Amino acid sequence: MKRIFATSLALLLAGSLAFAQYDLGGRTLIVGSDTTYPPFETVDQNGDIVGFDIDVVNAICGVVNCVAQFQTTAWDGIFAAMANGEFDMIASGISITAERALVVEFTDPYHEVSQAVAVRTDDGDLTLADFTDGSLVLGAQTGTTNAILAEELVGRDRLRIYDDFNAAILALINGDVDGVMIDDTSADAFVQQYAGQIVAAIRNVQSGDTLGFAVQPGDELVDALNYGLAAIKADGTLEALVEKWLVEQAD
Repeated sequence: MKRIFATSLALLLAGSLAFAQYDLGGRTLIVGSDTTYPPFETVDQNGDIVGFDIDVVNAICGVVNCVAQFQTTAWDGIFAAMANGEFDMIASGISITAERALVVEFTDPYHEVSQAVAVRTDDGDLTLADFTDGSLVLGAQTGTTNAILAEELVGRDRLRIYDDFNAAILALINGDVDGVMIDDTSADAFVQQYAGQIVAAIRNVQSGDTLGFAVQPGDELVDALNYGLAAIKADGTLEALVEKWLVEQAD
């Protein structure tokens, strides 16, 4: 019994020391986010910023004792804005890439995505080969891995770039492009928003994208975020948020 008690006490102390190391002391984190990308981040009818990333960051803050304050920022300037000190971290469905890792420091991955192609409902029988082997035009958001993959598939001449995915989807509906390359879960969100007008006809286009949160290079904040992320993975919170935002809303 004494040995068991001693072991339990040691584990408790180790846990306490780990928490003390990563306790942010109630710090407010300014979080940059392109809030045009449901279900990861969007603005609801009440004007509140909501979504999967928002809930994940808030859950992490619940572990490491911080308060997240989200700030809407256009995607094409989001990394430069953080470099200029406008916020402490970025939570915006960011795919971890070697190129981006040169200018930001990523947390551990928290989700993996596949790509989809949204098309107009009347074109729901289109296949990926119709785009790669034909003359159809794809749209995507500027500066995204979606745009990089789309260019690899159809070439730059048949790719149209937009400031955000709302604009790309509207271009699709208006007939300016034939499809939009987008993360599969976000495709589902836009299909719901524009029910009857578009469908995610082409699914599971593998890209190997994993998502992470970003901080400035060398910022020790990344250690606290990784500690909190590991905790919400271990206790099932992250899995529950995936179910809430990325599974239930897609059904």
